Amino acid sequence: MKTDPTSCPVCGYDKLDEPPRNRTGGASMEICACCGFQFGVTDDDKGISYDEYRQGWISDGMPWTSKQKAPKGWNPQTQLGNLARTATLKRVKGRPPRLFLQTA
Repeated sequence: MKTDPTSCPVCGYDKLDEPPRNRTGGASMEICACCGFQFGVTDDDKGISYDEYRQGWISDGMPWTSKQKAPKGWNPQTQLGNLARTATLKRVKGRPPRLFLQTA
């Protein structure tokens, strides 16, 4: 599974206009329509990590933060699940996790 460079590393929303960080590490300054995290401000200026912000967003009920309507079929739980799966695959360097099947 290839990571989408325009996915939000906080909530997994995959429709950002540009990557949160460029190749040199500079922030896009974009605000994620889903969770409201602003790259370069929330993290760099305010010192809030992706994990900290994510936990707060989840605690608040995972609200859609943009004034624009959420995309049809938007599901924050599915989005977070995709983010977790991508992070897991990165930890194993792109190899799928080993599956052990038990026989009856």
